[in-house]
Amino acid sequence: MQSPDSPMLEYENQLFLDLLHEDSLLILAKGLGIERLFQSLLRCYGEGGQSGNLVLVLGTRDQEEEYFLQQNAGEAKISTSERGSMYRNGGIYFVSTRILTVDLLTERLPPALISGILVYRAHISADSAQETFKNKSGFIKAFSDAPNYFRAGGFRKTERIMRNLFVRNLILCPRFQVDVCAALEKNPPEVIELHLSMTQDMLTLQSAILDLMDFTLKEIRRLNPNLASGEPGEGEGESQNNLSLEAAISKSFIKSLTRECDPIWHRLSWKTKTLIQDLKTLRTLMVFLAQYDAVTFHGLVSALKTTENAMKTGGWMLLDAAETLFLTSESRVTKGASHPSSGPKKAKSSKMHIEENPKWLALSEVISEIKQEIPREPLFPTEKILILVSDTRTARQLEEYLAIGAQALLKKLFNKSVALTEKFGKLEEDDDGQLQDPHPSFRKGKAGKKSSKPDNTKDEPKEMNFVESPLIVVQSLQVDPFERFRLLNELKPRYVIMYDVDLVTVRQLEVFTANEGPSFKIRVYFMFYGKSTEEQSFLTTIRTEKEAFEGLIREKANMVIPEDREGRSEVPFNADLLRGSDKASDAIVSGGKGGSSRQGGGSANAELPGASSRIIVDMREFRCELPSLIHKRGIDIEPITLEVGDYILTPDICVERKSISDLIGSLNSGRLYTQATSMTRFYAKPMLLIEFDRNKPFALQGRYYIDVVLRLQLLTLHFPKLIILWSPSPHATAEIFEELKKGREEPSADRAAAISIDIADEFRTERFHPAVFDFVSKLPGVTAKTSGDVGRGLADIVESKTHGKLLYEALHCKMEPPTNEAVETKKTSRFKHRIKKK
Repeated sequence: MQSPDSPMLEYENQLFLDLLHEDSLLILAKGLGIERLFQSLLRCYGEGGQSGNLVLVLGTRDQEEEYFLQQNAGEAKISTSERGSMYRNGGIYFVSTRILTVDLLTERLPPALISGILVYRAHISADSAQETFKNKSGFIKAFSDAPNYFRAGGFRKTERIMRNLFVRNLILCPRFQVDVCAALEKNPPEVIELHLSMTQDMLTLQSAILDLMDFTLKEIRRLNPNLASGEPGEGEGESQNNLSLEAAISKSFIKSLTRECDPIWHRLSWKTKTLIQDLKTLRTLMVFLAQYDAVTFHGLVSALKTTENAMKTGGWMLLDAAETLFLTSESRVTKGASHPSSGPKKAKSSKMHIEENPKWLALSEVISEIKQEIPREPLFPTEKILILVSDTRTARQLEEYLAIGAQALLKKLFNKSVALTEKFGKLEEDDDGQLQDPHPSFRKGKAGKKSSKPDNTKDEPKEMNFVESPLIVVQSLQVDPFERFRLLNELKPRYVIMYDVDLVTVRQLEVFTANEGPSFKIRVYFMFYGKSTEEQSFLTTIRTEKEAFEGLIREKANMVIPEDREGRSEVPFNADLLRGSDKASDAIVSGGKGGSSRQGGGSANAELPGASSRIIVDMREFRCELPSLIHKRGIDIEPITLEVGDYILTPDICVERKSISDLIGSLNSGRLYTQATSMTRFYAKPMLLIEFDRNKPFALQGRYYIDVVLRLQLLTLHFPKLIILWSPSPHATAEIFEELKKGREEPSADRAAAISIDIADEFRTERFHPAVFDFVSKLPGVTAKTSGDVGRGLADIVESKTHGKLLYEALHCKMEPPTNEAVETKKTSRFKHRIKKK
């Protein structure tokens, strides 16, 4: 991102004015500077005499929040203890939806004080948002740079998110928009595309991997015909909805397939699950082939070639293509090695040749070409070459390559491979592979920690006021976008080498160059293998985004939005703000808002303000959406800190909510046993709620299934009165809570807050451990009526002097074994008693 004081581009100015003029949802193409627009709005509402505004920012992550706070002086995070006074003083505050919901319910934040809300990552923040309040004057601006997300969530997802945001206007800004093209083409970077050719072995490997992926996809389609019959427009582009080979090459395919299979995962056969895992493995092989060297690729392939893995696969290891994969990957590393080594002796490096990565040679040629263009005399500032790679592992590998050369690096990697050294022995590491012209001006970027230089260099660098030109920096793209922005602004490189092509980075370079003006020229080298899966994946990403925007444009043209969507009209009650008792199935169909379409989105059982029931909720539960869904159903929420339970429905009903992951963790740690003990002591009807994700199957599955069931059985045996509730989604949970509360007494917040494990209210036998209480109740002098007093440890615990004496003697009198005389006397007395009886 450019400096905050730098001028905005034409299309950015227009988008800024559109957002300022009307509440809108902006969907921008990735890489076109959504952060810059968001930052400009923050500065607009924080300066210019508008310091009295109270603006809330939702949906930011920690890194994004830190960046925006640095760029906008005077902004600060909300302090928990001073939250109320800070709200009244105004300002711009970054808050989470949990904090906002709690402050609205506790009236720490009156809705009338809010001037507006800025929503970052609207595709995530607003998808299931439930925050609604009565403020007709505040503004809402929402931002998103994920157009594919709006096309991958079912019918009219964009309209559903706009309904959650209470906005009527949708702004779309794709890369092919006329204003964007005109702004970026005024000062475009000089682009040089390097279409590299794969070696013959790499082409053979690529063909084998594609054949194996095609076989796996056909098996999945054969076993699951319904899985491959998605309709166009539901997913991330049409190619994502079918299990085709072209779709499998794209980067987002695995994520899309996982999202589609999650709800029905428990219904898939073992063979299908195995094939999906095989598809992930084969796609990793495809990426490694174009990304890394021959030794690294062989290491991954050899790890798969085991009997155990062969038994776990879906059958692809038995194909001829798999044999080709294994043999070719080894031949790339061991060309010229005639006899494998049988011991620890070293292999003959003069005969063995390891295939080099074609991108390495092309990178050296590009750097040499750049060095010839730059004057040899020292320059200030020094010319920079920025090399961008996909991940940290590639960055480190390139750093070593630029420092010691290709063959030296390959020999080093060979000797680190256990599979190769056991079979062929170790190679002699010498200086034969050293580059004739190493790059002393190379230094590491964010991926490295210190400067790199040849291992055989003995001379220490001298202090000087300049660095030999050009300065080479290797930067991994596995960092947050703000790190890339900072690096571009700090270095201002004249030469950028895209070792791995990334669509977002390409557009960031376009925006950076356009913003610098005609005086700044930059040359960008694109390096990718021609007619390869790497090139096809990049083109598929571009096409998928283009299709997503075209679908959004058509949806916007056919969108019907009610006039009172923003809630600013004089209508007494907005349909989206009404609270009622709809069914959970209606809420899921309508996207989480509830309501029937026949009432224009309103609830059939909507309740106007009046008397309503109440549920006491633990403050920590506001991290999930259930409290908001309960409030939406017309039930008031009272947030307090609870030591026992999560939800208090009535004076007798206490509910502990557990998601599946929480349930497994609590069962393993024993925490659930402690929680169940506390609930049974203080409440007559303790309940354990096991809540599933609505996007996941409503069934226990996975390797923890048997263990979870067994532990739950033990829990019910220890606590017979513990009721277990099973809920498929938070919407269903809200409906269950409403049914449980019908016709029952309302809970007391003061009483619920006073309950703790160490403090007892009125006596209940459930409060005590069953075994201990049973023992105490059977002591001499303890009756059923006084057992509770004994449990509470009171002084006056018996009804009469006789009972008190019996209990005291039972607890304090020392028991001595009887003597022989006493035993004989006792036997004689028994005999006499029997004779008299006769």
